[in-house]
Amino acid sequence: MASADGGPGGNTPQPSPDATTSGEPILGKPTSAATAPGSEATAIVTTDGSCGATNKNAICGNWPQGGCCSMYGFCGSTTSHCGDGCQSGPCLKGAVVPAPGPSPAPMNPNPGYFKVVGDSGVPVMHAGLMPNGRVAFLDKVENYTKLKLRNGQYAYASEYDPVTNQVVPLAYGTNSFCAGGTFLADGSFLAVGGNGPLDFIDPTVKNGFTGIRHLKRSSNDASLNGQDWIEPGNKLASARWYPSVQTMPDGRIFVVSGSLNGLDPSVNENNNPTYEVLSPTGVSTGQNIPMELLEKNQPYYMYPFMHLLRDGNMFVFTSKSSQIFNVNANAIVRRFPDLPGDYRTYPNTGGSVLLPLSSANNWDADVMICGGGAYQDITSPTDPSCGRINPLAPDAKWEMDSMPQGRGMVEGTLLPDGTVVWLNGANRGAQGFGIATDPTLDALLYDPSQPLGRRWTTGARSEIARLYHSVALLLLDGTVMVTGSNPVEQPVLTPDAKNPYITDFRVEVYTPPYLAGENANKRPTDVVLSSKDLKADGSTFGVAFKAPAGAKVVKVALYYGGFVTHSVHMGHRMMFLDVEGWKAGAAQQQVVVKMPPNRNVAPPGPYVVYVVVDGVPAVGQFVMVS
Repeated sequence: MASADGGPGGNTPQPSPDATTSGEPILGKPTSAATAPGSEATAIVTTDGSCGATNKNAICGNWPQGGCCSMYGFCGSTTSHCGDGCQSGPCLKGAVVPAPGPSPAPMNPNPGYFKVVGDSGVPVMHAGLMPNGRVAFLDKVENYTKLKLRNGQYAYASEYDPVTNQVVPLAYGTNSFCAGGTFLADGSFLAVGGNGPLDFIDPTVKNGFTGIRHLKRSSNDASLNGQDWIEPGNKLASARWYPSVQTMPDGRIFVVSGSLNGLDPSVNENNNPTYEVLSPTGVSTGQNIPMELLEKNQPYYMYPFMHLLRDGNMFVFTSKSSQIFNVNANAIVRRFPDLPGDYRTYPNTGGSVLLPLSSANNWDADVMICGGGAYQDITSPTDPSCGRINPLAPDAKWEMDSMPQGRGMVEGTLLPDGTVVWLNGANRGAQGFGIATDPTLDALLYDPSQPLGRRWTTGARSEIARLYHSVALLLLDGTVMVTGSNPVEQPVLTPDAKNPYITDFRVEVYTPPYLAGENANKRPTDVVLSSKDLKADGSTFGVAFKAPAGAKVVKVALYYGGFVTHSVHMGHRMMFLDVEGWKAGAAQQQVVVKMPPNRNVAPPGPYVVYVVVDGVPAVGQFVMVS
């Protein structure tokens, strides 16, 4: 595998893989919570921030970032370092705030339902709803899929049509194993990073560590449907396996974190705790810029949660720690107290959503983070707790809540009625091949408008385990696509004692309460937008539609689904727009809708407009926001 050049003006992390593999490292259950008595007085003092049993029993001493040696061997001062599992240093001498245990979530009176509708053709690791209304599925190199390409090789990507439930194969040139992604301002779907080539499986797919891939689709050009991924040849500044990505207000792309080689993240040399910025067309500046939050939280530094705030800064969360970060100035604006509970990001990822934005909350919504786990092993307990915080509030602090059981790999998807559905995952174990069990099958519904203690209800129950490498995302018709689960290094089709959970190609649709039962007949219809080229500048556009009889309330949602992978929904956000001209009870409606005030609130790219009447959405329509 080729090394990566950091480029001018930045540091130059270099990948140095020992082998090419389709697997990934497992940190395992820590074997010791502390070093032997007296070791602090005699052990070697770290020179690079690594410590503990796997690092020659080095201690942290006066290491600038903190004197606690974490369970996986990094020095620091956060609760991740000084809490349970600390090997040496001032362990547990500070206050550790407990997280709440499980809370009841009564059955929703209208729980919705799951239905298997199709087949993905390929294992689903990454996904996104494209501007043509179809869903792009993207996976790593596998020794088996259900689709083949014209060259006779298996396909590792596909395009699924939710209207017909048909799927077609797509080709790509570099291995997208654990990539990140977003949409470019021109509507193209972007996937960045990945892993090395697997020539023994497919010699036609090359090294993807620095890969940059584009998929172009359009709501008004059907000739693009089914076309393969495009890789122009430009690369990331350094190797990134497990990066997170966010489109910025000016259209540039913020690419954060990753591994240099896919090897043990408890070893400093394997990690890439930096960020880089791509142009609006996806070309890197060539600079790898160190990021303190990532450095401090190794090995839990990959796939951080990120949300763009209304001031143009970024909320970034990894492990248990978070901050507001100014990308343009490369500066930390504000740090927050650690979120109580277990680890929340890879390899014990929970899920995170930015709750709905509106003028009523000054486009300043809460961030919500749920689930997680204690360590990367099948014996790990999972965390039922959730934290909710308004990062821009003067007195910002975590408000704690909890789900009815612990969940790792749980993902939150915003719904156009303003609620959130939480799906997938497991009650025990962690991310990685074969290290999760006790799948969590119930949909959980969260209503952020309700008072604390009354926000959760239980929705319908699926019969399909959705473990490692599963996805959930909202479709144009307001239902939620749920697919994936490939918790094995290479596909397994028949369960056995070693692999009780196999590769699952089935595509389900979850129908939420707002479209179940009698609500199915209450959709707004005949929606016509005056323009599908919209600007985030406070300008207006018209919407005509037919409302059901007796309609009382209308909302118009501007929705960005983003890039979905590993229970991380990159860029995901929704805005309720101001509406004038609504006439309660009238069948024919003509309203004027006001766009968000700027691109901090709605960064450029493809969005879906949903007209929602009395909580029931019409079929959405794609628009381009600039």
